[in-house]
Amino acid sequence: MADIGIRNVLWTAALIAALALLVEPARGILFRGGPDWVYALAISFSITFLATPAAMRLAVKVGAVDLPDARKVHDTPTPRLGGLAVFAGVSAAVLTNSGLGYGMVAALVGGAMMVALGYFDDVRGLSSTFRLFVQLLAAGLVIASGKLLTLFPPSMPGLIANVLVTLLWIIGITNAMNLFDGMDGLAAGLSCIVAFFMGVVAFQTGQPQLGWMSVVIIGACLGFLPYNFKTSGRAEVFLGDSGSTFLGFVLACMAVKGNWSDNNPVISLSNPILIFWVLIYDMVHITVERFYTGKTHTVREWLDYVGKDHLHHRMARVLKSQKKSVLFIYLLSASLGISAIALRSVDDVYVALLLLLQAVIIVLMITFLEVASRHRE
Repeated sequence: MADIGIRNVLWTAALIAALALLVEPARGILFRGGPDWVYALAISFSITFLATPAAMRLAVKVGAVDLPDARKVHDTPTPRLGGLAVFAGVSAAVLTNSGLGYGMVAALVGGAMMVALGYFDDVRGLSSTFRLFVQLLAAGLVIASGKLLTLFPPSMPGLIANVLVTLLWIIGITNAMNLFDGMDGLAAGLSCIVAFFMGVVAFQTGQPQLGWMSVVIIGACLGFLPYNFKTSGRAEVFLGDSGSTFLGFVLACMAVKGNWSDNNPVISLSNPILIFWVLIYDMVHITVERFYTGKTHTVREWLDYVGKDHLHHRMARVLKSQKKSVLFIYLLSASLGISAIALRSVDDVYVALLLLLQAVIIVLMITFLEVASRHRE
C-alpha cells in the first residue's frame, strides 16, 4: 500500500511537471537561466512515469505478457512492454532539444530500431538470427555516421579491425543488457548507474552532448523503476526486449561517441570497460561456461539458449534473495564506476593497470564465492 501511495503522489507530480515542461511559457519560467540537464532529467522522468501504465495496458491487449515457467524467476504473468515508456521519455526529451550531433541522432535511430525489433519479439517472437541481423544494421548505421572505436592505427587493416571491434562492442553490450533483464529492477537500475558514471566523465571532459544524453537516460530509468522495482511485492511491468536492447544499444553507442581521454590510451580504454564491467563480465562468464560445459556448441545454440546461469541468478542463490542480488549488483557496478572516475586522476600507467587488476580481482572473488555456494548446494 505504501508503494501505491508514493506512486500516486509521484504520478500527480509527474503529470504537473510534464504539462509545465511541454508548455513554452511555463517551461521558460521554470528553467530560465537554469542548467539544461535539469530540464532533460525532469521531462524524461515525467513522460516515462506517465507512459508506463499505458504501456502496461497495451502489453495486455496485444498479448505481450511474460508467463511464469521453469526458466524464469517471477511467478505471476507480467506485461513486458515497459521499454515503450522508456523510449517515449527519452524521445520527448530529445525532441524538445535540438543540440544533438549527427552521431547521437544515428544512435537514437538505431535505438528506435531496437525498440521496434523488441516490440515484435515480445509480441510474436522472432528468430535469433533475424534479431542479430537487425542489430548489425543498426550498429552499421552508427558506424556510418562516423562513430568508431580507434584502437588500431589508421590503415586499411586497422580500419577493418576498428569496425569489427565497434560492432562487437555495440552488439555485445546490447545483448548483455538484454540478458541482464532477468530480475525486477536489474536492467533499468544498472542502466541508470552506467549512465550516471558516463555523465560524470562527460562533464569532467567537457562533453555536454554526452552528459545531456546520460541525464536523459537516468531520468527515463528512474521514471520506470517505481513500477519495476518495488520495496514489497513483485514488478508490475518488465522492460521487455524493446526496453533492454534499446538501453543497451544507446549506452554502448554513447561509449563509442565519448572522448574518454586525449592523451592516455590506458584511461581511454579502461574507463568504459570499468563502467560496463558487470555486463562484460557476465557475458564472458556465461559464454565460457556454456561452451566449456557443453550446454552450447555453436553460435546459433548460444543465441537461442535460455538459462539461469547469469550473475544475478548465481548471486540470488548465494544471498537467498532476488532483491539482495539486484542491490549487490548495483553496489558492484557503482564501485567499479568509482574506480573509473578515480582512474582519471592517475597519470602513472602502472597505477592505472593496478586499478584494472583490482576490478578483475573483485569479480574473481565473487566468482569463487558463488562457485563455493553452488558446490555446497
